[in-house]
Amino acid sequence: MAELDGKNYDYVIVGGGVAAAAAVGGIRELDETGSILVLGAEPDGPVYRPDLSKKLWLDKDASLDKAWLLDGQQVDLETSTPATAIDPDAHTVQVEGGATVSYGKLLLATGSSPRRLDLPDSDRIVYYRTAEDYRRLRELTGEDTPVTTIGGGYIGAEVTSVLTQNGVKVTMIFDETLVQQRLFPTSIAELITKDFTDRGVRLLTDETVSGGELADDRVGIRVGDGSLIEAGAVVVGVGVAPNVGLAEAVGITTDNGIVVDDRLLTSAPDVYAAGDVARYDDALLGRRRVEHVDNAEAMGKKAGRNMAGADEAYDYTPIVWSDLFDNGYEAVGDLDARLDTVEAWNDDHTAAVVYYLDGDTVRGVLLWNTWDSTGKARDVIAQSRDGKIGRDQLVGTIPPG
Repeated sequence: MAELDGKNYDYVIVGGGVAAAAAVGGIRELDETGSILVLGAEPDGPVYRPDLSKKLWLDKDASLDKAWLLDGQQVDLETSTPATAIDPDAHTVQVEGGATVSYGKLLLATGSSPRRLDLPDSDRIVYYRTAEDYRRLRELTGEDTPVTTIGGGYIGAEVTSVLTQNGVKVTMIFDETLVQQRLFPTSIAELITKDFTDRGVRLLTDETVSGGELADDRVGIRVGDGSLIEAGAVVVGVGVAPNVGLAEAVGITTDNGIVVDDRLLTSAPDVYAAGDVARYDDALLGRRRVEHVDNAEAMGKKAGRNMAGADEAYDYTPIVWSDLFDNGYEAVGDLDARLDTVEAWNDDHTAAVVYYLDGDTVRGVLLWNTWDSTGKARDVIAQSRDGKIGRDQLVGTIPPG
């Protein structure tokens, strides 16, 4: 990257994901001509990540070419160019290879990285997150290859669902009794688990992975009882960790993420953070970090606008959503099965609204097969926080379905 060395930009964005692309859009709303550099560690530019585990597998008209972000934006994009150090005092960023660029404002949109297991290095073991991971899994499943998925949470469930709908034989290994048991009350986790089983997914529940073995075109996953589960490909989805290394190295405040104020500024001057990596004060729920595209889009855009001089508070409470076979959901706030829950179902038991409570305060609302109600969910959380609605008044507040 010698051609970058010594260059000066009005805005430098470290990270090449959804938050980075949204930040470019936010900057351009206020500054049409300022110079922008996006430094992405991945070999591809920003992509709409939900498509990688949803639309690209289920919509025959979808293609990766239609999922790219930043099209038509006036920006310098450098892929496969991870930043290795920042210097807030000098207002510089160093990239792999040694080149150094200067900035007026800096955004850390470094995202998160998949947690890894003690498994062999193999291109048949995919820690699913990037466009390159999608290409590789497509290539492998195109061989009519059985797949093992590890993890019963968000990404493990989504990948298992879309692969099964593409005719792939999937074995799902996870350390819980039910699929997505950590997120949902038992009633819904049981429904999801039965759906997966009925669709032909082989579920290995309450299992831990102790290692793996490679043999020709197969990967064997060793589980707790010593059994070896063989497949042609393995997809690992056991959570992620925020990429805080650049910030920590220069003393920027971190706490399970990079801490930002309501303008998305870090503890260093002219350095902002947004997306998966940012820990912020949610207007309804207090200090939290959200790993979902809705937050990345909204926070990235707000950070970009503030970098360009807007001086606006980030007061948005984001949503999450997913689809699993014929079921789907949207949600606001904390989905944690350890919280107390109040459930409201429709008459035929196909849709529900679940309120998650800490004491008598609603911390989250799950809209199971219930649509166009995220605004109502935010209202319920706000009213509960302010003592205007009690536990016994929740059922019926948002009609299920």
